[in-house]
Amino acid sequence: MQPIIIVLIILVVLVFIALIKTIQVIPQASAAIVERFGRYTRTLNAGLNIVVPFIDSIRNRIDLREQVVPFPPQPVITQDNLVVNIDTVIYYQVTDARAATYEVASYIQAIEQLTVTTLRNIIGGMDLERTLTSREEINAALRGVLDEATGKWGIRVNRVELKAIEPPTSIQDSMEKQMRADRDKRAAILTAEGIRQSQILTAEGEKQSAILRAEGEAKAAALKAEGEAQAIRTVFESIHAGDADQKLLAYQYLQMLPKIAEGDANKLWIVPSEIGDALKGLSGAMGSFNPMAGMGGSVPGQQKGGSAAERREQPPID
Repeated sequence: MQPIIIVLIILVVLVFIALIKTIQVIPQASAAIVERFGRYTRTLNAGLNIVVPFIDSIRNRIDLREQVVPFPPQPVITQDNLVVNIDTVIYYQVTDARAATYEVASYIQAIEQLTVTTLRNIIGGMDLERTLTSREEINAALRGVLDEATGKWGIRVNRVELKAIEPPTSIQDSMEKQMRADRDKRAAILTAEGIRQSQILTAEGEKQSAILRAEGEAKAAALKAEGEAQAIRTVFESIHAGDADQKLLAYQYLQMLPKIAEGDANKLWIVPSEIGDALKGLSGAMGSFNPMAGMGGSVPGQQKGGSAAERREQPPID
């Protein structure tokens, strides 16, 4: 009985292993290469698949999703004989699992070496300044070459990016000094422009202020002159309305004499000749009272038979 039991157990185990090898479950976005006696038979897609146990075998399982592979820095010589280190990142996707398995031994290594050689060809025709400022151009040229070369491998290169471009340390120091000098220059120019604009605005403000001040003074002078003219006109109209005679004028003149004589600088009087006639009329009207008696019977600065306006020196009144 025991040998029979052992044989049954072995048969069950073999059947179980055969079932396992027969039923193959492929995950989504994956593919598997099936070989029969070492020869490619078919490609298993995602889902449940049946294979012949112990005859068919799974050669390779391939991820069909887009992959991202960063490559280490590679030294590249520019057209002006400067060595720069460039890091690259490749975005690729397997489109044909059979070609990716049988057309190339290791498509990752093949893509890396192709990237390095193509990058050296592209950068070799550019100087350092163009290399630093032409990332999009380098990416497009690199992607075109890689996509054409990897198409027969069942690989599609979706995108190529230059992650970093590192020039030599001495060149970096020189570039930093140049950038610092450019920034200082721009700062000095902006400061000078600010000062210039400030001075222009200040001058414009002073100009406008002077114009407004002059206009204000002119208007004030015009208003003052107009006021004085109006006052003179009013006085003149009042005198004519009151019908003033020579007596009133002489009396007003006598009232103004003390004010005229005030001050040490009043040495010269101008006396109209008509005032004398007015004073004579006033003297005749007042009878025996003669206001000019103390002055020798004449008006200061007035002589008999004088002209319309006479001048004489008068010593200052202490």
